[in-house]
Amino acid sequence: MAKIGDIELGEFPLLLAPMEDVSDPPFRALCKENGADVVYTEFISSEGLIRDAAKSVQKLDIYDKERPVGIQIFGANLDSMLKTVEIVERSKPDFIDINFGCPVKKVVSKGAGAGILKDIPLMVKLSEAMVKHTKLPVTVKTRLGWDHDSIYIQEVAERLQDIGIQAIAIHGRTRAQMYKGEAVWEPIANVKNNPRMHIPVFGNGDVDSPEKAALMRDQFGLDGAMIGRASIGNPWFFNQVKHYFKTGEHLASPDIAQRVKTAKRHLEMAIAWNGDHAGLFETRRHYTNYFKGIPHFKEYRLRMVTGNTKEEVFEVFEEVLEKFGNE
Repeated sequence: MAKIGDIELGEFPLLLAPMEDVSDPPFRALCKENGADVVYTEFISSEGLIRDAAKSVQKLDIYDKERPVGIQIFGANLDSMLKTVEIVERSKPDFIDINFGCPVKKVVSKGAGAGILKDIPLMVKLSEAMVKHTKLPVTVKTRLGWDHDSIYIQEVAERLQDIGIQAIAIHGRTRAQMYKGEAVWEPIANVKNNPRMHIPVFGNGDVDSPEKAALMRDQFGLDGAMIGRASIGNPWFFNQVKHYFKTGEHLASPDIAQRVKTAKRHLEMAIAWNGDHAGLFETRRHYTNYFKGIPHFKEYRLRMVTGNTKEEVFEVFEEVLEKFGNE
C-alpha cells in the first residue's frame, strides 16, 4: 500500500503528472473520473505567487472531488519558497510537491526545476526548510540527473528521504535529454531497491500503454506510475491501465459518442473555470488525441482548433458525431 504521509493511495496508484497548461481543474476532474488515483496541479512559480500574479494564483484552485491532490511549486530562492508554502497552505492541498525536474530553459536558467540538479546541497537544504515549514507532507518530482555524467539519483533520493520528504517521483531522463530518446527506468528501480529507502518511489516517463505500466509495476517494482503525455486528450488511459491490470486484456476504446461527450464537457468546464478565450485555447491541445484514429479527420480538427466560440466548436463536434458516430 503506497502512502504519502497518512494518505493511503492503494496498491500501485496511477498519478496524473503536473503538466503546464494541461493539468488544470477541468482536466484533472476528467482524469479523476476515469481512474486517476492522485492528481497534481500545474507547476506554480514561487516568485509568481509572491507577486500575486493572476495566472499563478489561479493555479491554486483545487476542489474536493479531485482529492488527493498535490500543489506543485518551483523556485530556487529559499525565502520565496517558504513564503509560497504559506500561500499554498491556504488552498488546503493534501500535500505539497516540489518541482526539481522541469527542463525548460526559462526555469532552469534561474536555478529552478531541473536546474537545481547542478547544486544538490541547495536542493536538499531547500527541501529540508520546506518540510520544517509546514505540517503538510512534502514530496519531490525530479529527474535522473543533470546529464549522463551526473546521475546521482540514488544518493539524492536517500538524502531527500532523510530530511523528511514523503515520496519521490522520478522521470527516467536527465535534464540534458529534455524529452528526447527513451526514458530508462533501471536507475529508478535502483532507488526503490535501496534497502535504506522506505518512502514511495513513483516512476515517470514513457508510460504510454497498459503494458508499460505493468512493466513498471512487475519488473521494476516501483510503487506507482506517474502518467503525463499519454493522458493528454485521453483521460480514459487510467481506467484502461486498471482494466489491463485486472483482466490482462485491453479495455475497448471509447466510441465516437463518448469522445464527443467528453470533449464537450472538457470545453464547457474549461470555459467556466478560465473564461471564453483561455478555455477555448487551452482545450485545443487535446482534440488530436480525443479523436485519434478517425480517418480523414484533418479538416474537422482544423476547425476545432480555429473556432473562436464554444458554439463554433460544438457545431464541429456535432458534425463529427453525425458523420462518424455509426462507423
